[in-house]
Amino acid sequence: MDVPEFKLPSDEPEQLMVKSQDTSNPNYGCNPESRDITNLLEFGVINLDKPSGPTSHEVVSWVRKVLGISNAGHGGTLDPKVTGVLPCALGRATRALSSLLKAGKEYVGVLYLHSPENLTRIEKIFKLFNGKIYQRPPLKSSVARKLRIREIYYSQIIEVNNNHVLFRIGCEAGTYIRKFCFDIGEALCSGAHMLELRRTRVGYFTEDEKLITLQNLKDAYTIFQLENDERYLREIIFPIEKMVSHLPKIYIRDTAVDAICHGADLASAGICFIDARIKPNLSVALMTLKKELIGYGTSLKNAMQIYKAKSGILVKTNKIFMNRGVYPRWNEKKIK
Repeated sequence: MDVPEFKLPSDEPEQLMVKSQDTSNPNYGCNPESRDITNLLEFGVINLDKPSGPTSHEVVSWVRKVLGISNAGHGGTLDPKVTGVLPCALGRATRALSSLLKAGKEYVGVLYLHSPENLTRIEKIFKLFNGKIYQRPPLKSSVARKLRIREIYYSQIIEVNNNHVLFRIGCEAGTYIRKFCFDIGEALCSGAHMLELRRTRVGYFTEDEKLITLQNLKDAYTIFQLENDERYLREIIFPIEKMVSHLPKIYIRDTAVDAICHGADLASAGICFIDARIKPNLSVALMTLKKELIGYGTSLKNAMQIYKAKSGILVKTNKIFMNRGVYPRWNEKKIK
């Protein structure tokens, strides 16, 4: 079997085009990594290692209790027995969780064959399930059991030991790996089911980068409370921008930021940098020059049209995360 290229949609690199040059005033806003701990708890996300046993909802509930916050959410449900990467957004960052739906996910699992099969045949069947596939959610699922299309970006057989198959799969959000294993068994005409599963990636959230347990989180927050030492807590909370790392972005000048925060649409004059991947009607992240997330918008034109535009509204604003007043209004800045 050819070695597949292990790439999710989130691995597509940013391709910035310079529409205009500007500098950002250091007196307003800040680099996301420099936010104080209070802001991180309100606009942050943690890369949690979900244990086997509890539901994803229960894990998020424990996160809320540990940190003493009223709101938290997760980036994609895992079955109780499934372990691994579970991004947990804190506070107002929960409103950005939808961005992870387009990032892609990776799993490593064990499939049990109901009768022995040779490696060549197993590899051949796995190849058939790459690309877009039809899936109907299983009986025990939280969604309607309607036939739908999901994409398998790559799959790899790591090892076969008798009837056990260790495999890796990269797929679109909403893909049921248990159903994938069942379908593999049906295609083999011998039957198969999933024994174990672990999620190893959700976009830019991986096992290798600050993956923490609930106990790690509890310890870090206890040290923060008792000793007023925020070092450990800061190490495990990412800024909200981590969740939109994979989205096409438009970077705007300081003078346009507060208008966007008040709900204005983005005009040509406010744009500095554009991602070349942008197409019409695509969801884009609006960013400051300090790489702070302002909000989401829908592009009205493609990247080249935005680049050439001299005037007019180019992005329809949809959802705002940044508080008003972080950057001054344009006329206030001019007076100063």
